[in-house]
Amino acid sequence: MHVKLRGHTITLPTLVIWLAGAALVLLWAVPVIWMVSTSFKQPGDILKLEIEWLPNPFTLENYQRVLQEPVLRWFFNSALVATVITLGNIGFGAPMGYALARMHFPGRSVMFGLLLAVLMIPGEMSIVPLFLGGLRLGLANSYLGLILPGVSSVFSAYLFRQFFLSFPRDLEDAAFIDGCTRWSAFRLIALPLARPATIAASILMFTNNWNAFLWPLLIIFKKEMKTLPIGMAYFNPSVGQATSERLNFGTGMAAMTILALPTLIVFLILQRYFIEGVTTVGIKG
Repeated sequence: MHVKLRGHTITLPTLVIWLAGAALVLLWAVPVIWMVSTSFKQPGDILKLEIEWLPNPFTLENYQRVLQEPVLRWFFNSALVATVITLGNIGFGAPMGYALARMHFPGRSVMFGLLLAVLMIPGEMSIVPLFLGGLRLGLANSYLGLILPGVSSVFSAYLFRQFFLSFPRDLEDAAFIDGCTRWSAFRLIALPLARPATIAASILMFTNNWNAFLWPLLIIFKKEMKTLPIGMAYFNPSVGQATSERLNFGTGMAAMTILALPTLIVFLILQRYFIEGVTTVGIKG
């Protein structure tokens, strides 16, 4: 069975898949829209029995309450930490992935197997030794303490390895004929053409570290050194000591909107490259 839509013929299975995808998108979008809508409502309008998608009356008081805290400093902390960790993962992951995909050396398969084994270990299992080590090194309440544990990721190396396995060898061979070394071929040929994998890894690493909660919660004690997720947790009515100020769900929704907005904007801008990167990397042994 075929269905015509705007001059295009679509098969029934394809139409069903598209409708199912649209339903899933709607399920994802409804809580986000409700969060943003609630952030502009007054406290007395939030818990009404009637559902109001558009705030009436519209108010910015919730955002004003949130911005009374050092939100800009928390924003800077999160942006700095997430950016440096992302750059570190690209800087370490790309050469490591290239070496595992292109260079032949003793123990390469064993090393790759160990990397896969590390990916299977939950991060919570290493949090206690990392915390004790950070305290003994005096890394508490410092940017170095926030950045150092995440500056190199096994996942980033794995992602680049999968990309370079499908990279055309003819380009490297031509570079070797012209006198390039292995490092020059990687730096001048392979890495510039690895943009899809680089963008995919950057989005994943930045988003993951922007939303990081457990490690900053443990290693940071000073208010001004908090990252945005830790600072915004103060406005969650279910966390810590309940007060009349913090029981305002509108303030909590405003805080969560501020927290989610940067990563959402980054993803919307780079989504085409992200999908291209994930598709290009694929699964290759």
